[in-house]
Amino acid sequence: MRSAEKFADRRVKRALFPLRTFALFFAMFAVFTTVQMLMIGSVIDYRRLPLANTLGVLGFWVAASVGFTLITGLLVRHQYQKPIEEVSEAARKVAGGDFSVYLAPKHPQDKATHLDVLCLDFNKMVEELGSIETLKTDFFSNVSHEIKTPLAVIQNHAELLQQKQLTEEQRQESTAVILQAARRLSSLITNMLKLNKLEKQVIQPQPRPFDVCAQLCACALQFEDVWEKKQIDFEADLQDRLLLTADEGLLELVWTNLLSNAMKFTPAGGKVTLTQRTDGECVIVTVADTGCGMDPAIRRHIFDQFYQGDTSHATEGNGLGLALVRRVLELSDGTITVASTPGQGSTFTVELPLTPRQEENPA
Repeated sequence: MRSAEKFADRRVKRALFPLRTFALFFAMFAVFTTVQMLMIGSVIDYRRLPLANTLGVLGFWVAASVGFTLITGLLVRHQYQKPIEEVSEAARKVAGGDFSVYLAPKHPQDKATHLDVLCLDFNKMVEELGSIETLKTDFFSNVSHEIKTPLAVIQNHAELLQQKQLTEEQRQESTAVILQAARRLSSLITNMLKLNKLEKQVIQPQPRPFDVCAQLCACALQFEDVWEKKQIDFEADLQDRLLLTADEGLLELVWTNLLSNAMKFTPAGGKVTLTQRTDGECVIVTVADTGCGMDPAIRRHIFDQFYQGDTSHATEGNGLGLALVRRVLELSDGTITVASTPGQGSTFTVELPLTPRQEENPA
């Protein structure tokens, strides 16, 4: 690494008196002098001038070339070389992991040059890299935590099962805990793979007409045992039939995640309402609950990966469900909004076009 840096430094030209510039100016002035001598040669015979005068003229142009070259070199260094060196040094710091680097523009906004634009673009790039680095760090931290927790549960209860004095009831309880932790781990890995494929658009929506009302009913019935066990009052207000052209499999992820969250955060004796309507061009599906609700600070982050605002239910999920919902709806030209009040529940509203929006043909 150091040898590469030394090699790079040797390749950088820092001379204030570039010989090529001097040679160019000298040749240019020599040509001008020759043309001048030829033009007035009929008046003055330069061949009869003393050698000292000739050398004087030559020395004058050498001095002029030196002066012009130095001035040009200083201007180039001040206006170009020095700013580029600052950008190079800043890039070296960013490559080393320092994302706090900032390059101040050299001129006011109304007198900005291309170098000022370069500084602004560089600052924007560093800011984006810093955000990506933060997201990557948070991602690995969250994944490590989410994987470590169920693994610790599995390990502890597996060690407990090795004890011979356990009763059959204790053995069944430990087995159930291990199965629950294993399912949570499997769900985490499955959701991570799905979200990764959706983010990279490996999974492309395959729109086909299907009855969205029938799909909503089927998804709701998956939670029948949950609402009966918690004595939740579940109501559904749906049309008899409505054809929606979208990816049926991806939208099933949306409905099951929203209904799962509603059931999870609604206390025993609460109420969950599933509503579907249409305005002619779009289908609007609403999932409302009377659960714990959310304050504005939590609402701002509920679609972030691994974010769980209510830590009391952390063992029942992994914080990827709503991130999957948002990504699926983005790929389906849909939108999702949430209204919530702490202690009064939450309402999620999904809006989808009945038919995919046609992309404009390039001209």
